[in-house]
Amino acid sequence: MHILKIRKHFSAAHYLREYKGRCEEIHGHNYLIEVEVVVERLPKKGFCYDFKEIERYLDKILPDHKNLNEVFDFNPTAENLAFWIYQKVQERYPIRACEVWENEKFGARYEFSDKE
Repeated sequence: MHILKIRKHFSAAHYLREYKGRCEEIHGHNYLIEVEVVVERLPKKGFCYDFKEIERYLDKILPDHKNLNEVFDFNPTAENLAFWIYQKVQERYPIRACEVWENEKFGARYEFSDKE
């Protein structure tokens, strides 16, 4: 099995509902996301998906320079963003996992588990 990894940055603002502390106030992040696309078997040409094609798709779906609380009806935590991005990518590509990093220290990963 081959795993393709694509990283993208986007900037957005948000605030956390049901949170007591500084993050309940609107603030922004320069997010880093990484998606992992699974390729079971490579065709003869040696690749299955073009990295740039997946990158263009991410450009279309990522809410760059938006207030995430106005875009989504869920609490825009890193965990929920990772799950949402996973679901959107899954509509087009066989995704294994999605990571969302708010900064160099804090991030969340979603990967499918058949134990859910």
